[in-house]
Amino acid sequence: MTMQDVQKEILEEFSVYEDWMDKYGYLIELGNNLPELPAAEKTDEFLIRGCQSRVWLVPELKDGKIWFRGESDAVIVKGLVALLLRVASGRTPKELIENEMYFVDELGLKQHLSPTRSNGLLAMIKQIRLYAVAYNKVLERN
Repeated sequence: MTMQDVQKEILEEFSVYEDWMDKYGYLIELGNNLPELPAAEKTDEFLIRGCQSRVWLVPELKDGKIWFRGESDAVIVKGLVALLLRVASGRTPKELIENEMYFVDELGLKQHLSPTRSNGLLAMIKQIRLYAVAYNKVLERN
């Protein structure tokens, strides 16, 4: 499934909810299903700067693809992490560099999240892109 396919799937899932309270409920449900990170990975190295809540994003390059694990100490943000991991994990660095995460705008997440959560979401997306750029350089050298 391409990044676009996954994003379309997410948009369809959210389209069944007309009310933003229901959408928040779904986000919380997604976050509750996210596996917990081991304490050893909840370090400053993986902490996302720019988030009001604590968010950890752990990348791993395997077979030319980046696999992400993540977690947050806030329930709605944990749902946002789950969505981002679903879109970004298992992609090549080039895919992450060349494709936008347009579902964020199309869902209206920026408008319906508090400014601090919205900034945190953008910081998570930026960090995913930074990991992609760094891993792309590693792959180009090999």
